[in-house]
Amino acid sequence: MNERIGSFEALSLAPPPAPLPINGVSVVMVVYMTGAVLRDSITLVLSDPLVGEFVIVDNGSPPKVAAKLRALGRKNPRVRLVQGHGNIGFARGANLGAQVARGRSLVFLNPDALLTPDCIQSLIDSARGQASPCVVGACVLNPDGSEQRGGRRGEVTPVTTLMSLSHLALNIRGLRRFEIHREDEPQPASPIPVETISGACFYTTRRDFEALGGFDDGFFLHVEDIDFCWRARQQGGTVLFDPGARVVHLGSTSQTHPMVVEFHKGRGLVRYFIKRADNPWRLALAWGLSPLIMLAAVARPLVRRISGRQKSASAGSADGWKDAGPGQGGGRGLTELLADPTTRHDQPVKIQARLDAGSVQHID
Repeated sequence: MNERIGSFEALSLAPPPAPLPINGVSVVMVVYMTGAVLRDSITLVLSDPLVGEFVIVDNGSPPKVAAKLRALGRKNPRVRLVQGHGNIGFARGANLGAQVARGRSLVFLNPDALLTPDCIQSLIDSARGQASPCVVGACVLNPDGSEQRGGRRGEVTPVTTLMSLSHLALNIRGLRRFEIHREDEPQPASPIPVETISGACFYTTRRDFEALGGFDDGFFLHVEDIDFCWRARQQGGTVLFDPGARVVHLGSTSQTHPMVVEFHKGRGLVRYFIKRADNPWRLALAWGLSPLIMLAAVARPLVRRISGRQKSASAGSADGWKDAGPGQGGGRGLTELLADPTTRHDQPVKIQARLDAGSVQHID
């Protein structure tokens, strides 16, 4: 059955599912040229019993992947596929997914992020009793088990952003007060308030999402999560970092050129700073630092390449959907490792081993 959603067409390829239970969670995932990890990410979402509905917004996939997503929608009654609208950007795609979703709880998940057992349950538990609107971000991990940069951050301003993008705050003692990233600090024992969490995996209720007006779709790619957290705090709400909700984020698996991604990030940051400037001085600062912020953003891929930090462990299929069975490519599959609670504590090391063996596409 097809539903008209605004100017887009939501393709409900499976029979309409029964109404979601009160605690039914809708996971919203925006897909665009994701790469080989997409299959594992989708499998892990569907293996979580708390997921009552999985909305996949396909902003553009290779023909083979698009066909497999349609086949998945026909086969699995929990999957709702939104397809055929083109690349409308992440924020707009996520808003479309939330509009299609029917659960009272929403989890937004990147297509290159891999859920671990009880991640969604921990996010839900952390949100109970918190001031609304409430946003709870997961603890985002690298494949080696270390905490990823960006999962818990301080206030994102033009100055802190420039100091962070340039790594000056990290390398010069006198500027360390401008460092907003907290991944090098000891992890808290329980959820804590932070200014900003990562959009790679976070939870909010439908009521709170709608109270905030959803994502600002003026952001095409990146920064919409920073803006969302800022608006939640502006309305007297809560933004939490949950160390118990863990997700492995491979990152940079998209087949889009890194320079394009960083351009959108820089442009989004400039837009955000101009948007939130509440006096002439801050507006002038935002405009004045805009060229430097753009330059620092687009220079990052070049710096990574020159320094040797950008390396590929790619061995997935060229169309971004790995067809090999979970046991192929060296040992157990990523999906099996992450979904098995008995291997939960050492799984990041095993995931890194799978990356080194070339089982998924990944660029550091």
